[in-house]
Amino acid sequence: MRSPISITLRSVATLVALAILCGCQAPAETNAPEPAPHPPETASGPLLVTGGTVIAMDPERTVIENGAVAIVGERIEAVGGAAELAARFPDARVLDARGRFVLPGLINVHTHVPMTLFRGLADDLELMTWLEEVIFPVEAAHVDEEFVRWGTRLACLEMIASGTTTFVDMYYFEGAIAEETARCGLRAVLGETLIDFPAPDNQTWEDAVAATETFLAEWKGHPLVSPAVAPHSAYTVSADHLLAARDLAAKHDVPLLIHLAEAEEETERVLELAGKRPVEYVDGLGVLDDRVLAAHMIWPDESEIGILAQRGVGVAHCPQSNMKIAAGIAPVPRLLAAGVAVGLGTDGAASNNDLDLWGEIDTAAKVHKVTTRDPTAVDAHQAMNMATLGGARAIDLDGEIGSLEVGKRADLIVIDATGAHQQPIYDVYSVLTYATGAADVETVIVNGKVLLENGEYQTLDPAPILAKAAEYRDRIRATRAAAGSTTAVLSSVGE
Repeated sequence: MRSPISITLRSVATLVALAILCGCQAPAETNAPEPAPHPPETASGPLLVTGGTVIAMDPERTVIENGAVAIVGERIEAVGGAAELAARFPDARVLDARGRFVLPGLINVHTHVPMTLFRGLADDLELMTWLEEVIFPVEAAHVDEEFVRWGTRLACLEMIASGTTTFVDMYYFEGAIAEETARCGLRAVLGETLIDFPAPDNQTWEDAVAATETFLAEWKGHPLVSPAVAPHSAYTVSADHLLAARDLAAKHDVPLLIHLAEAEEETERVLELAGKRPVEYVDGLGVLDDRVLAAHMIWPDESEIGILAQRGVGVAHCPQSNMKIAAGIAPVPRLLAAGVAVGLGTDGAASNNDLDLWGEIDTAAKVHKVTTRDPTAVDAHQAMNMATLGGARAIDLDGEIGSLEVGKRADLIVIDATGAHQQPIYDVYSVLTYATGAADVETVIVNGKVLLENGEYQTLDPAPILAKAAEYRDRIRATRAAAGSTTAVLSSVGE
């Protein structure tokens, strides 16, 4: 059938900007390195993270002072007291966590990682100015596979350093993103974007579907990368194509990622052209089920919240990006009360401007107190849960990650708990949510592999990545200067 909301790019420019879209450019040649689809090797013997306060983030809210986590291969073998596990694993390699918190790695359930290379390019502008005079022209000039690879590497540096162990991405050239993610050892759910307009990697819908089929077949079953189908939104993908995306996700039994109810303009347009609100419209097509992760979800009404809960749809809450773009605040307390699984996301660095989930945790705990005028609206534990087990539930991976439990994947982080800004410690969830930040992360382990140890990267070399980021900055600056752009002030700090 013909979609009632099949519309032109120009007519949805504001909405596309809110979703951080790419411009339209054919893929360029790249000198990217050969793919490395397999993750770094795990330790040959047991690994014991011991002596810290273990905060399991499990349903029982287990906290063990002077605790330990034993890792064998890719999974958690034991969680318990330090003395007990030292006796059980006498030959284990030991990571000393005294004076530290040990907790599951953070989960960023919505981002666009290559857009780190647009960080700070243009801030504090009217939306249409930001879109038409900055984002679209720059993306059209620069986004290709090589750009995506370097942007992903920069994002991985930032996420590893700040304790994110799993991220969910929607962008283009997702195969390249998958290769870079596997190479550095992070875990990810990666959605190849499907959209009714020409995109940087695929110029037609048919090409995009074929590329997505290949991507799904190549990465399904990988230990770190979970491929997904990502129809961009209800206002940029026709009804026929939304159904095709649903069928593709069902055929391969993979997640479906979509932006939904992210702007008032979206709601108004869908009501005008389809006679239904966005969630109601997509559900009426038969798209919503428990494989769906809906990003932003700022403007659902009560009946739509009921639909989300009934269908088992996960929601990605991106409070800082939504605030920066002035898109609104998602009704998270009502979503949680209805039983909807809600995780935290940063969105892309072009609209945040970082990938630091600690800032999202703190913001999520505070902003809903203001909007509801209720200081109990989202408490410290709920905020931490959205970044760990709740986030895992939103992406249907709570059986594998999100908490420190025997048999789960060994994704965990070690946090310095001795800082003056954290003292004294009365409640661990309080200090994590309101007083801990990215700078406190010391060690990061994913799938049993140490990616960061005492602040030192183990799988990435920052120097060439940071140099390439500066090179892209200079290229983008030159492009904008040649075009006579004056809308954004580009600082020369860091040259």
